[in-house]
Amino acid sequence: MYTTKKRLMYWAIAILSILMIPLLAMQFTSEVNWSLSDFIIMGIILFSIGLAYELIARKSEKTVYRAAFGVALAGVFLLLWINGAVGIIGSEDNPANLMYGMVLIAGILGSFMSRLKSKGMMITLYVMALVQFLVPIVALNIGPANVSWGQAGVIGVFVLNAFFTMIFVISAMLFQRACE
Repeated sequence: MYTTKKRLMYWAIAILSILMIPLLAMQFTSEVNWSLSDFIIMGIILFSIGLAYELIARKSEKTVYRAAFGVALAGVFLLLWINGAVGIIGSEDNPANLMYGMVLIAGILGSFMSRLKSKGMMITLYVMALVQFLVPIVALNIGPANVSWGQAGVIGVFVLNAFFTMIFVISAMLFQRACE
């Protein structure tokens, strides 16, 4: 139990250090404008991801399983952060960005259904990658007139989605290795 408390304390220190970045940035630029609720929400997200990693990493002694889970959680965190902060499709206020919630739902449902077993998690991450890949395609089919693509444009959105898709594919491949 002492080790768990110690590891959670390390996570808390790391999270506070990460949250210092926007706090310091606010002192030097007017472009970063976080409210107290922004810090609280980001702290909760980061601590939840750290806690999830600590609890789930115990499920396997295999380093590759832990790495796979770490990559998946990092991808989910980046997806939440980027989509919540500035949005992927246009701005953070663009309703098309809500479709990325389906990636998270696929991950949560797949994790529960697979009981965090390597083979089931491999399938879950491949499904998450597919859903991630399909979001801009669905947004494009909604019609360019109904979706604001922002400064990145359609190509930029597809490139960023390819990045997230690859994160989830890499995690799936690591889970596949954990099956062996």
